[in-house]
Amino acid sequence: MLLLKIILLTLLAGMSMPLGAMLARAEKIHPRWLEQELRHSIIAFGGGALLSAVALVLVPDGVQHLPTEVALYWFLLGGLVFMLLDVLLNRFKTSASQLVAMLSDFIPESIALGAAFALGGSNGLLLALLIALQNLPEGFNAFRELRHSSHYPANRIILMFTMMALLGPLAGVVSYVWLADYPAVVSSTMLFAAGGILYSVFQDIAPQARLKRHWGPPMGAVFGFAFGILGHMMLAA
Repeated sequence: MLLLKIILLTLLAGMSMPLGAMLARAEKIHPRWLEQELRHSIIAFGGGALLSAVALVLVPDGVQHLPTEVALYWFLLGGLVFMLLDVLLNRFKTSASQLVAMLSDFIPESIALGAAFALGGSNGLLLALLIALQNLPEGFNAFRELRHSSHYPANRIILMFTMMALLGPLAGVVSYVWLADYPAVVSSTMLFAAGGILYSVFQDIAPQARLKRHWGPPMGAVFGFAFGILGHMMLAA
């Protein structure tokens, strides 16, 4: 029963990517300043949701079963690995780079989700919600970038995002089945993902969210984090 729950939650979280792409495809907003502000606010909202996942789930759960120096090692290693991947993607700029960048977020998130259920408690559900909230603006933004940087038709991009979403259940189930009996490994996995996600927020999401002489996007990040706090408090209650 728990495996089925993990499959469904990781699938729903992943399906936010093609849903975001469909919203971007249908987007027809005027005037242009409002379109720009909405787009940047959506990106910032995803960043806020990711920060709340790191602050409220991944780090608090990850440090429970590890000594301080080991916890810091895995957290910093996650950031370093994501940085190296970012360098490689920047060097080999192709239309596939955007897809790889999305997977580099989603796969560790799905692994961390399976790990959260392996630790027990209700944080797995909260993490699934936050991943879904983050994947929606990421799919939205990635669709727009792929449409401008490649010759892929819209339907093909949405199909690719849908196929990527199917990797989430696989990663989540493998993580849960293999790691359930090893809490220290689960904690290491969650901290590794947290370090990588934090790198991505400040390298990719936050710079894209900024818009000169507009103040809506930063509030989008605040609302994204607020959703994380709301979910955390509701589940705790």
